Amino acid sequence: MKYAYLIPLAALVFAANSHAQARIFRCGNAYTNDAAEAKSKNCKLVEGGYITVVEGTRVQGAPSGSASNASTKLASAGTRVESADQKARDSDARQILESELKKAEVRQAELLKEFNNGEPDKQGSEGRNYQKYLDRVAELKASIARNQNDIAGIKRELDRVPASK
Repeated sequence: MKYAYLIPLAALVFAANSHAQARIFRCGNAYTNDAAEAKSKNCKLVEGGYITVVEGTRVQGAPSGSASNASTKLASAGTRVESADQKARDSDARQILESELKKAEVRQAELLKEFNNGEPDKQGSEGRNYQKYLDRVAELKASIARNQNDIAGIKRELDRVPASK
């Protein structure tokens, strides 16, 4: 008996929702619920479920007026760079790559020391759980291979960058 008042309420909600939906017309790629506009444009009535239309963003035109410093830099992105500027960039790139190479080589030495020719020291619960030990050995081996590939890649990049004089 306590749910008896819910039935009329539910019927009221469903009735309100069914009347809230207007007829939707499709006019090419546009949708409208204005019957007069749809009739004037010979739009077709859309049958079936609900339609959700999400407006896209509009493309902004070129900036009008005087060009700012930032837009000047963007516009000249495809132009040649002065040789002094390019030499400075190459020098910076070489320094960065050399520092990355040193870090990778130090990391490689640490990994090799920890790996201990395939027999690293057991840590904590690895004495009781041999699988954890094997997993760590495999992870170390993969890290060494990955780091070796990183070193080789950095060396290739260094070969591409002109030597600073």
